[in-house]
Amino acid sequence: MLTLDREQTTALDYSVVNTSIQETFTAIDRFEWQAIDELRLMRDKGYYEDGGHVSFEEYCENELTKHGGYRRVRDLLSAKKVVDTLPEELRVKITKPSQTRPLLRLVKTPDKLQEVVAIAAKEKPFPTAADFAKAVQKIVPKNTSPTRTSSTKQEKVKTQLCNSVTVSSLSHPRYGDSGVIEASAPNNYQQIVTFADGERLLINNADLAGLNDAIVSESSERTYPAEYTEAIAAIEERHKQELERLSQELRIGLQAEAGAKAEAQVQEQIQSLQQLFKQQKEQNIQLQQHLDEMESLRQLEIENQQLYRRIQELEHAVEERPSQQWGNTMTQQATKALNKQVKFALEKTIDLRSLALEPPKENAQECLRLMGMALKNLASAMNNTQALEAAAIILGSEPTQSAIAYRAEQLEMLPQAVSDIRAVLAKPGCSWQDYWNVAQEYEVIKQDYWAELTSEETNLITALQKAYSQSDIIGVGSIVAHADPYRTLYVERGEVVEDLGEEVVVAWDCWKEQSKKTDRYFRDELRFWQGENQ
Repeated sequence: MLTLDREQTTALDYSVVNTSIQETFTAIDRFEWQAIDELRLMRDKGYYEDGGHVSFEEYCENELTKHGGYRRVRDLLSAKKVVDTLPEELRVKITKPSQTRPLLRLVKTPDKLQEVVAIAAKEKPFPTAADFAKAVQKIVPKNTSPTRTSSTKQEKVKTQLCNSVTVSSLSHPRYGDSGVIEASAPNNYQQIVTFADGERLLINNADLAGLNDAIVSESSERTYPAEYTEAIAAIEERHKQELERLSQELRIGLQAEAGAKAEAQVQEQIQSLQQLFKQQKEQNIQLQQHLDEMESLRQLEIENQQLYRRIQELEHAVEERPSQQWGNTMTQQATKALNKQVKFALEKTIDLRSLALEPPKENAQECLRLMGMALKNLASAMNNTQALEAAAIILGSEPTQSAIAYRAEQLEMLPQAVSDIRAVLAKPGCSWQDYWNVAQEYEVIKQDYWAELTSEETNLITALQKAYSQSDIIGVGSIVAHADPYRTLYVERGEVVEDLGEEVVVAWDCWKEQSKKTDRYFRDELRFWQGENQ
């Protein structure tokens, strides 16, 4: 029971829904055709002007934008035009406007249009747009358009404005319609055509044919206004300059790259040459070392040959001379060598034999010094102790080689010391300080140069010292330094803090940090402090 009711309900629902769907599609198609009739009425009667619209196209764009605008309206009107061209028995084969799109190109040829629709209806009771397109291809192939030529696409066309033209292409929806050109062409291949219903379309020149030769083909190029020409020339000039700049940069880049490569190659060659030079230098050093070794070997060989010959000569001499003749040979040879050394040592001193015959007439001290040096050289040459002691007595030093050598160096300064002291004493207005500045350099040989001075010179020095000591007496508070230039305190600063009569107590600045800060000195052992640059 339940199953039967379900089947009856399902059958009833399908029938109702199917019928509703069929009726809806029929209504849609009917409403489209009704809308087309109303659109034609709006366009032909000019009712759009009552709504404030200037043209039918403007009305479509403003009021029907959500339904496709003027483009859809144009397609619908074209579909109505196709249907009106067919006889009554063939109109029913076109059920909706979208099926007429392939048939638009045949509106101006009703016989072909009827033939195409008949062919499509013969194959199917209700043909689709694809069926109509297939039938159109059978009747009018694409490559047989009477108005299309390959040459027209390459021509540059100039259009005369305000002349009537007709759409001559069968594939164009406006085939056979006439219009006027009221605006300049946007390019050389298309025109803006205004039709009688107010529609303006951009149509290819190949799809147009003029009743009054509106389309005139010319081979000349398109002309531009003066400002455009100048702008184009400026752009071309900038483009040319840019190309030149890029070419220059490219050349510079290539030159720089070539220079860098060349420099790298040169650097590589220089490094290779330097390495080769270094290797050759090392090889030269090794060769020089080998040559030096060979030269040394050659010298050794020569010396060996000389020694060998000398040995042979000695052996030959021994064989020729009797043995008794060699008794005193070495003693005689030693005596000759020793005499030669003594003679060489005494060449630059004095002649001892002349001093033995006659005493020196002047400068006896110098003669004694020379005699001591001669004895010292003699002692060194003969290794004679007695001669060494005699030289020490004459020179006034210890009987050792080092002491005698040191004393000899001191005595060599004696002539210069006497000369400098006599020179300063001979100056007019000589003071003790002038004398002391020179004499302190020769303090170690004071006794020697003092003996060389005359009595007048020694008296003058004594008088200068006495006058200096009386004018400046070192006492408590005096800033002093040691008078001996060979003492470290010679350059140190001290202050006399106590007077003990003949002696004074000095506190040295350099001893402040030590446990012993003072020491006792005689006045003649001190001098007045003269500053750091003394």
